[in-house]
Formats: sequence, structure tokens, C-alpha cells
Amino acid sequence: MGVPLTKGGNVSLTKQAPGLTAVTVGLGWRVRPAAGADYDLDASALLCDRAGKVLSDQHFVFFNNLRSPDGSVTHSGDATPSGGEDREQIQVDLARVPETVAKIVFPVSLYEAEQRRQTFGQLDSAHIRVVDRADGRELARYDLKGDGSTETAMVFGELYRHGAEWKFRAIGQGYASGLAGIATDYGVDVLREATAAQPPTPAAVAPPVPPAPPAPAAVSTPSVIDFASGSSTVTCFFDPSHGPGMTTVLWSPQWGVPRQVQTCGGCAQRVQTTPPPYYTPQQPQAGYPQPVQQGYPQQAQQGYPQQQPAAGYPQQQGGQQQGRRFGTGALIGAGAAGLVGGALLNEAMSDDEPDVVINNYYEED
Repeated sequence: MGVPLTKGGNVSLTKQAPGLTAVTVGLGWRVRPAAGADYDLDASALLCDRAGKVLSDQHFVFFNNLRSPDGSVTHSGDATPSGGEDREQIQVDLARVPETVAKIVFPVSLYEAEQRRQTFGQLDSAHIRVVDRADGRELARYDLKGDGSTETAMVFGELYRHGAEWKFRAIGQGYASGLAGIATDYGVDVLREATAAQPPTPAAVAPPVPPAPPAPAAVSTPSVIDFASGSSTVTCFFDPSHGPGMTTVLWSPQWGVPRQVQTCGGCAQRVQTTPPPYYTPQQPQAGYPQPVQQGYPQQAQQGYPQQQPAAGYPQQQGGQQQGRRFGTGALIGAGAAGLVGGALLNEAMSDDEPDVVINNYYEED
């Protein structure tokens, strides 16, 4: 009988059998009679690198992939000797194992454990042993103990390199998550795909989405002048027939304070080259229609009418009017009339265009 091991124990196989080149790893179990005949376990082997991950999915040797790519590990399937204590055997040619393989792990899993509601707790006993293929001598053995009431997969043991030696370690690590747990620890994609093949759950029915409220009606807004770019949809301030006002200039009216206005190019040049208040008619420019000033008519002076000669005041000779005399009341009345007329004219001039609010303050983003 080989060296008996407990969980976590290890032994040097090379020291047990100098010149060892090939071994047989036997795995066995005995099911309780109450478990039923459909209780099925599968042994496998994982060829892992130094990081503990399989080199590839082809380096996962099991009943659907009985041989590793290099041929160093071979699964015997169901061809175990009749009457033996092993249920499945895996042959390992140690001399052919690639140098990139740091260890070979031997898990056992329950087939369809979740559907059949089976666990390792229904086993009476289980074991893993290592046999020298040259003479059939058992070198090491680990008998698993414990009820395993929740485990559906378990790593029994592993062969691993230690310098120039090969050693065997008893693991006994169980997985309640079955093959999915092994796939997570050892990076076997084919196992993750197998465990992911579950019947799709019906999609949840989303509650009906209420219709979106109607969008509010568009509210018309006054045209905005962008003084930074010079673009505008406002027509020329001095004459709408000139087209859109594309230039901003400072206009000093005859009455009132100066303000910014939008003009066409021609009117902008006139404002910028003519002394204020810019209300004297200009000569027509070549190729440019003479603007007709709208809203700024030349008002007749009010309060200063040309008086006809009054009776009793003879005309001077040569067509000149002889001097008239005005009393203090007449002078005051004439002055009041002039003030009223000027106020009316100023009101008319200030109401012919809407006020333009200019905001030339910009803040960096």
C-alpha cells in the first residue's frame, strides 16, 4: 500500500520510485444504496501553468476529450479493469509532460447534480491513488472523509513539479457550485459554456409606457442680434429695402442719446464717415439706390410761423417788412409753443424704433 495522506499532505513520487517516468492515477467512490442507480460521477484532469490556469480548453481532459494535445495525459474512460477499486483511471506520461505544465489537477464532478438534487454527501467513500506503471506499485493514496453534504464537485489531488521531482498532494477541496466553480478557479471556458447552457427564463414583461405629453407650442421670440459675429436677421435700420442689417454702428440721432443699430453696409459707411447727427441727405452712391428715410421726416418748425403783416403795419419799401413790436406776453407764448413742439417731436423720434438691448459681455467657457 502506498503512503497514506491526509488532506493537504504531500509526498515525493520521485523519491518513492527513482527513475519514475509514468504513473496511473486511479479515482474511485462508492455510492450509498439509497442514492439510486442514476448517481454518476466523472473524473477529469487539468494541465495548468504556474499561474494555476489551464493552458487551453484542449488541456482539459475528460470523457469528451480523452487525450491532451501533447499526448502526455490520457483518460481511460470506462475501460477500467473489472473488479478493481478504481472507477476511472487517467494515465500520465511524466516524461512527455511539457515544461510549461507546472501541475496536473484531478477533479471529480457529479453529472447533472442540480437537476437530480445529488451531492457528495450520498457517497460512502472516495479515494485517489498514484500507481507506478512500470511495476503496478501503489506510491501514494488519499481517502476522502467527511459528509460533503453540499459539494457537487471536488478536487481530489494533484501532481506537481518541485524542481526535478514530481510530487503528489492531497487536496480534498469541494465546490458547491459544481463545474462552474472549477471553471472559475482554473479558467476552463468549455466548462463555463456548459454551465451557462440553462433553459432561458421568460423575460419580464415591461409595464406599458404612458404616451409622452405633447410638446409645448413654439413661442416666437424677437430676433436676437449677435454683435460678436455680426450676424442678424434685422433689416437695415435706416431703410428696410436695403436688405438685412449685417453691421453694427453707433448712431447719434438728432434728438436723444447715441445707440447701437443694425444697418446695411452702405448706411454703415455713411454713418461712419459723416459727422453727427447723420440726418442730412446724402448724395446717391453709384450702383446703390438712394435710401428713403422712414420714420425720420423733416419736421416743420412749430411755434415759429411766418406771420402775415397785421393791419396797420405798413410794408417797408423794397418788399421788407417794417419792424413789429411784441409785448412780453407774446414772447412768453411763443417760447412755450416752441417747447411743446420740441417735446412732441422728441416723442415722435424716440418711438419710431424699439429699444435695442446690447449685451457685449462674454465669458469664457
